[in-house]
Amino acid sequence: MSWLVWSAWTAIFALFETWALLNKRDGDTLSENTRRLFRTRTSKAGRAAFSVTWLGFSGWFLLHILTETM
Repeated sequence: MSWLVWSAWTAIFALFETWALLNKRDGDTLSENTRRLFRTRTSKAGRAAFSVTWLGFSGWFLLHILTETM
């Protein structure tokens, strides 16, 4: 059952992101929203926060997949 939920979530995300890329409006893609959320264009603290968050998540996910824990 969980594969169905993950598949549906992935498909819905792909549809929304594709639509956002095709309509050419500013501010509606995941990347643009992430930049706005962390203020990466205007704030060194925002860049640092995003970097720490991204590296932390990436490190956790790598260990999670490779060691099958957490």
